[in-house]
Amino acid sequence: MIKKIGLLLISILLIWVLFNLELVGYAYKQAKGQLHIVWNARPVAEYIADPQVPDSVKQKLHFIAKVRQYAIDSLGLNNTDNYTTMYDQKGKPILWVVTGCEPYELKAKEWSFPIVGQMPYKGFFVEEDAKEAMQELSDEGYDAGIRTVGGWSTLGWFKDPILSNMLYRNTGDLANLIIHELVHATIFVKDSVEFNENIASFIAERGAYRFLKDAYGEESEEYLTYKYEIEDENAYIGHVLRGADSLEKLYSDLANKDDAEKSQEKQLMIRNIVRKLDTISFHFDTYRKDRSDFNPNNTYFMSFLRYRSKQDKLMDLFENKFNEDLTSFITYFEEKHPFL
Repeated sequence: MIKKIGLLLISILLIWVLFNLELVGYAYKQAKGQLHIVWNARPVAEYIADPQVPDSVKQKLHFIAKVRQYAIDSLGLNNTDNYTTMYDQKGKPILWVVTGCEPYELKAKEWSFPIVGQMPYKGFFVEEDAKEAMQELSDEGYDAGIRTVGGWSTLGWFKDPILSNMLYRNTGDLANLIIHELVHATIFVKDSVEFNENIASFIAERGAYRFLKDAYGEESEEYLTYKYEIEDENAYIGHVLRGADSLEKLYSDLANKDDAEKSQEKQLMIRNIVRKLDTISFHFDTYRKDRSDFNPNNTYFMSFLRYRSKQDKLMDLFENKFNEDLTSFITYFEEKHPFL
């Protein structure tokens, strides 16, 4: 009987594999890429003890350790082994993310994965694989996009390392990034990337403010630089989100038009959204760019919706229910939506 049950289970597994060969192949490549990074990451203590490592690198590693400990002790994020090792990416990108979106609707293409559920993007550790996936989406009629990422969470499957390119970030930006990724290891909702990214962005922005205030003071260069950077970022994001609202209305109005007219009106509106970015006043040059060759598609606007569309609702809850107590805010969501 046991033998028959074993054979039945093996048969079911083989059938599932046959019908999910693409997913199995993708999972293998993902695991291979993740393991390569994890196995080649060195403990932070080794970098700090290494006389060949520049002092500037050691200072940033000490800084990350302070942010990490603050996030655990003062904000209440989960205490994991994340960011206790570092992988030297030698200045090169190591992960490419591909996204897709309906051409005349701000509706993301989604992929289904075990455990985490529906995801509106796919990550690749081989650039050519990412470009191939992007081309496939384009061939299927989707708007498609590709970008590199500076950090990500493996949701507890592996020990997330510091990536050496993170060290190029300035004080506030680096603190924000570390807290953002630690939120992913504390709060998680299956099938809701938009919520997960919005809550991480919200907590990271305010958590970094708290850290910089406590570590350096509100009149410090570190705090004020971060404040002005966030003001610039929010001004830019606000413009793009308003642009996304305009596009959604346009697509609704064009529902009965042919694709040629839809495409013409879409491109006209996107060019207008990009052009009006020059009317925004920024503190720094980060968003002051020559945009003559900048022609985003729906995936660009979807990325901002994914990370920032729920900020006003979260702020309302933060102010009115928690009286701007960030630790209580985090505890509430951690209990409501515990990490996997």
